[in-house]
Parts: sequence; C-alpha cells; structure tokens
Amino acid sequence: MGKIYTKGGDKGMTTLYGGSRVKKSCARVCAYGAVDEANSAIGVAAVFIKSPELKELLRMCQEKLFVLSAELASDERGKRMLKETITSRDSQLLEQAIDAFSQKLAPNTKFMIPGQSIRSAYLHVARSTVRRAERSIIAIGSEGRVNSEIIIFMNRLSDLLFIMSRVVDEFDIFKKQEEV
Repeated sequence: MGKIYTKGGDKGMTTLYGGSRVKKSCARVCAYGAVDEANSAIGVAAVFIKSPELKELLRMCQEKLFVLSAELASDERGKRMLKETITSRDSQLLEQAIDAFSQKLAPNTKFMIPGQSIRSAYLHVARSTVRRAERSIIAIGSEGRVNSEIIIFMNRLSDLLFIMSRVVDEFDIFKKQEEV
C-alpha cells in the first residue's frame, strides 16, 4: 500500500469514483461523508453489543453502507463500473429482521427516551446519525440521480437501529452487567 496522503485534496477538491473532480464541500461529498459517520457510529454500537446475532446484523449493515457510499461517491462513469449496488433485497433483509424482533417486543406506547442503557444509547446515536445521513442523501436527489433504493435502505436501517435499542433494553438476556 502506498502513502495514505496523496495531496490531491489539499486545495479542497476530491475525485469521485469514475474520475470527476468536485469540491469537498459539495452536497454529494457531504452525503457520503454523513454515511461514513453513520457507519462509524454503528461500529461503536456494535462494540458494546453482547448478542452475536445483533452484532452480526450490525456488521452486515456496515458492509452495506460501504456499498452505498461507493455508489454515492461515484459519478455516472463510476456507477457503471460498480460491482455491487444497494437493491430492494437489502431493505427486505432489514425488514425481515425488524419484523422478527418486533414480534418479540411489547407494544410501543410512548416515545423512547434514549439512554436506558449504554448499549441502547449507542444504538440511538447510530440511529440519529443514520437519519442525518438520510436527509443529506435526499438533498442530493435534486442534483442528480440517486438510486431510490438507497433512501429506502437508510430509512429501514434507522428503523432497525430503533428496534435493536428496544431489544437490548427489554430482553434480560442482553442486559448483563454493563461495562465501559
């Protein structure tokens, strides 16, 4: 691997996958940057999750966010070169997990105050970060084509993170002594 720095961005420009140069402050770069933040927040949450099932699901979501980011960071030429994109199947997998977990939970009758436990607090931070990224993605829809499946995936991902926060708070098997 070469040097981590290229000096190509020292003047506030970056290269999209496909070769186009854009300002680092453009909405597209902000959108995939917000997705990167969301991915990092999910990573932090995953560190604190004790359940192998939930941890594996979070890691799969992180992998899909890399795919999603690549699509956002691509110009039209780059999009044609991508080997993988977000599809309806990706959102369906999240829906299946949401439905499975939701069936095990008591009905939700009030707003959830984030921070009932360390694990759910980190999941709520990840959820709200995903929501911010989703808003950034919607904002670039007016600039150019955005795969509608990306927006659906981000919406389902925030729903999944919400349900996961409830799971870690409501199920005793996930409520072992919390350590920081």
